[in-house]
Amino acid sequence: MDKMKKIFNKDKNIVIGAIHFPPLLGYKEFPGFGAALKNAIADLKAFKNGGVDGIIFENNYDIPHKIFVDPSVISSMVFLGEKIRKATSLPLGISVLWNDYKTALSIAKTLDLQFIRIPVFVDKVKTDYGIIDGESKKIIAFRKSIGAEKIALFTDIHVKHAKLLSSYNLITSAKLAIKNKSDAIIITGKWTGNAPTITEVQNLRKNIKHFPVLIGSGVDKNNTKELFKFANGAIVSTSLKKGIKKAKEVNVKSYTQRIKKNKVKNLIESLK
Repeated sequence: MDKMKKIFNKDKNIVIGAIHFPPLLGYKEFPGFGAALKNAIADLKAFKNGGVDGIIFENNYDIPHKIFVDPSVISSMVFLGEKIRKATSLPLGISVLWNDYKTALSIAKTLDLQFIRIPVFVDKVKTDYGIIDGESKKIIAFRKSIGAEKIALFTDIHVKHAKLLSSYNLITSAKLAIKNKSDAIIITGKWTGNAPTITEVQNLRKNIKHFPVLIGSGVDKNNTKELFKFANGAIVSTSLKKGIKKAKEVNVKSYTQRIKKNKVKNLIESLK
């Protein structure tokens, strides 16, 4: 709990807004750095003015994803991340999809970010982009090798958009992640926009006591109060975007749909 409280100056009702970059350099739909930056700053302002406690940025629309990203994506995320870092004093994190912890930690160290999200830390999963084996010991070793021990690791268990291949149940995965030096457990539903069940979150809380838990998908103003009885906070984006769901869009909404300040404010108000 120490790192979580140190980052956010609180240990409950934490709301982290996720900025979803458009397809980045090297992808066919890359809209150019001007558009990508304009969108990111617009979402950042909506999150800040709406009252979130922190920000994370991600390469969600780089479809098809790669487990370890290309140099073109790395340079894109460094460029955009540096602009975001200069534009806010809020705690800031990064997730490099699908599971590129080396890039995430390196960028976090370079840009003075406070945390990273790692989708696969201790589990073994099958994704549309290949099989991923959690490499927690290698992650910890790499973090130490670049002098980034202060950067917190927020780690998913039984992550969305993946088929679990390891035999661990949710609690076993959580305890293994804690043992292997996770700083916060992230629990998700099966897909973007789906929340975990109250029972799952309650059971997780019961079994891991006071260790930090974040909800990683499906949070909106209608379920925050119930979920936050057992979770310390959430990473939120999709439910706060303008407009309706897009058919055949794996991320539920398109990269052209912006975060709406009033939706952020309503979410924050729902916690009071």
